[in-house]
Amino acid sequence: MCRLLLALLVAALIFPLLNCGGSAHAPDEKYFLVATNVKLPYWQQAGAGLTKAALQMKVQAEMVGPDTYDPKAESEQFQKALAKKPAGILVSVADATVLKGDIDAAAAQGVPVIAIDSDAAGSKRLMFVGTDNHKAGMMGAKVVAEKLKGKGTVAVFTIAGQSNLEERLHGYKDAFDAYPGIKITDTIDVKGDPRIAFDKTTELADKGAKADAYVCLEAVACPEVAEVLERKNVTGKIIVAMDTDQRTLEAIQKGTITATIGQKPYTMAFMGIKLADDLHHNPLPAGKDWSQDSFSPIPTFVDTGASLIDKSNVDQFIQARNSATGK
Repeated sequence: MCRLLLALLVAALIFPLLNCGGSAHAPDEKYFLVATNVKLPYWQQAGAGLTKAALQMKVQAEMVGPDTYDPKAESEQFQKALAKKPAGILVSVADATVLKGDIDAAAAQGVPVIAIDSDAAGSKRLMFVGTDNHKAGMMGAKVVAEKLKGKGTVAVFTIAGQSNLEERLHGYKDAFDAYPGIKITDTIDVKGDPRIAFDKTTELADKGAKADAYVCLEAVACPEVAEVLERKNVTGKIIVAMDTDQRTLEAIQKGTITATIGQKPYTMAFMGIKLADDLHHNPLPAGKDWSQDSFSPIPTFVDTGASLIDKSNVDQFIQARNSATGK
């Protein structure tokens, strides 16, 4: 009888532990990824990484944001996500001056915020997960310098005020310092609108601008640049793009775009949600600047890496992308 009672007591203690051991997550635990221009293939890759990690952890996850480049609309989407009391938020910061207040408000409510792709270093986000953008710029600059043999003019397409693009431009400029014969003659703000890239390239071509190379610091411009130059039968130009838009990849296959710098949005979202999940279940003391703590339990920056994609490896990249995104 004593043995029976002891067995029943042990079972009563162990069963609840076994019953709850399957998952540490609540059924309503949800994470958001807030971005802008979310219809771009770049963000579809990020969405695939977000979904994969969420399935592994058995949590909910959703990517939200405007279909176009619209920092104000992104801010509104961030605020809507925060109102749903999420377990954590990943955000690609289109404009730090617009999003900083939203990020700080989330931090004040105890919601861990991690910046991915584009940072807001002055905000209370806990860390940045993404590309070393200065290094990516230097990678592109090396291609330009080699193709131009150290001498020529460069037109740059960017979006003003976006920190990750500014870091890429600094990378290009720092690398070009070693090549006095290379000069950046035009810096064009496309405002996230491919039509501006098309029109500005047309304008440069029509006035006979002596741009030997075209550099795009974001995803939407270079397919337009390549199309304009092809229509006008302008050959012999170097075009170095950013990211892996399908039109960019097709232009590399055709030879109208020289190369592109491929980031890892899948990895950014995959790692980002896992880090946010850990911070949700193991919250840090509020109000501390962990970037200045020599014994911080979290990194300030997680470099997800970047790779050069050109005609030699573009087909392999497409195969790997299709496998990862289920296409």
